[in-house]
Amino acid sequence: MRLVRYADRPDLLEIRFDRLVAQTFPEYMNHNEPGRNWGRLYTDFPDFQVGLLDNSELVAEAHAIPVPWDGTAAGLPSGWDEGFEAGMAADESATALMAVAISVEPSRQGERLSSRMIETFRDNARAAGLSEGVIAPVRPTWKARYPLIPIETYVSWRRPDGSHFDPWIRTHEVVGGEILATAPRSMVVRGTAAEWEEWTGMAFPEDGEYVFPGGLDTVRFEHGIGTHVEPNVWLLHRL
Repeated sequence: MRLVRYADRPDLLEIRFDRLVAQTFPEYMNHNEPGRNWGRLYTDFPDFQVGLLDNSELVAEAHAIPVPWDGTAAGLPSGWDEGFEAGMAADESATALMAVAISVEPSRQGERLSSRMIETFRDNARAAGLSEGVIAPVRPTWKARYPLIPIETYVSWRRPDGSHFDPWIRTHEVVGGEILATAPRSMVVRGTAAEWEEWTGMAFPEDGEYVFPGGLDTVRFEHGIGTHVEPNVWLLHRL
């Protein structure tokens, strides 16, 4: 297996969404407002956007962006949205690498490829001299099973052996990640009832609060506009 920059293999950009992203993340997540600048990752921050090839097959990818951070929990961005926008606006003030997303081809999950991509974040941060390390607004995999449980409660859950209840947080901890803080308002997605129906395959007949497939929290409709505020968990990977 080998890592390649998407900047060096633009042909992979034509297949990455259908092969990886669409298989990994719910559709609604592709419609958050800061994501309109996604394309700039490849032009402005090419060293941090990489794919993992097994021979010629794209099996995983990792996206990240340098951000300014003072090294304290209080100084963290409020979540994915604010961190992404801060990275887009940063100049030479960046001190850490923020993990934006990791995707693994579904048939290859369970092969520790996600751990390898986390290590790639660390390697790239070190190479870029981002001394504060890697900060990741982690989207807990199993939180979608418990959308009514506050993230502050969910993050405290542990298995009897002490490992984290959530498999994605657990993966981060196994390779050295440390929980720093929760991010209750990490990503905001808004859309009309018709858009949400298209994104989720679920009807929203009237205003109100709904549990929906794949959501880590509910979506709340007012005057026909649905707002979903996704909670994440900040983890730190030191260099």
